[in-house]
Amino acid sequence: MTRHDQSVGKRVADLDWARINGDLDARGYATTGAILTARECQSLRASYGQPERFRSRVVMARHGFGSGEYQYFSQPLPALVAALRRVAYPPLAAVANRWTGKLRHTTEYPETLDGFLADCHAAGQERPTPLLLKYEAGDYNRLHQDLYGELFFPLQMAVLLSRPTEDFTGGEFLLVEQRPRQQSRGEVVPLGLGEAIIFAVNYRPVQSARGYYRATMRHGVSTIRSGQRFCLGVIFHDAS
Repeated sequence: MTRHDQSVGKRVADLDWARINGDLDARGYATTGAILTARECQSLRASYGQPERFRSRVVMARHGFGSGEYQYFSQPLPALVAALRRVAYPPLAAVANRWTGKLRHTTEYPETLDGFLADCHAAGQERPTPLLLKYEAGDYNRLHQDLYGELFFPLQMAVLLSRPTEDFTGGEFLLVEQRPRQQSRGEVVPLGLGEAIIFAVNYRPVQSARGYYRATMRHGVSTIRSGQRFCLGVIFHDAS
């Protein structure tokens, strides 16, 4: 076990998982409090300027995604990112399996990230998806879903790497939920430095009088008013 596994692993293990599970079931998202230190956040921000660490760079305006840019890490992932992805997966796999049970799906997610990635690779999804996002004044991210192939994990994480009000203003994390035959509901979720939000990738189960149904969820980032905002995206499925 590496140093990063030990430190990040303890922080993730010490989270209030009963509260997180309850929030995920009730709202489709949960926040964690700070799980990365200020030094770790700074190190990840600094890595954005090291192109050898990444497999591709996306300028969002070229694709109609919004304004800003992001880069996908190449293999091997940075030790901190790999550790966070590995240790966060098992408790979230338990949530994912509970959700599929409620929706009467047959999908069963393996208990470990290695087991799930083996399924991804067997399906032809072999490119790593953890990424760093960079926004400057005037940038934003349109509402979207991070689906990279037929096989996807139902939950993902985003970790804020910059200080709100100090490093940037604006740039709030946005979630929008759409239930059948209802208008969309939007929510702004404030985050602190090193804090993660865990949220539904595609949809979540919502209970009705007739059982559970799917509520579609999308996420984005509001316009940055000043400064620079960095974020780490931890997606558990690989891309085709």
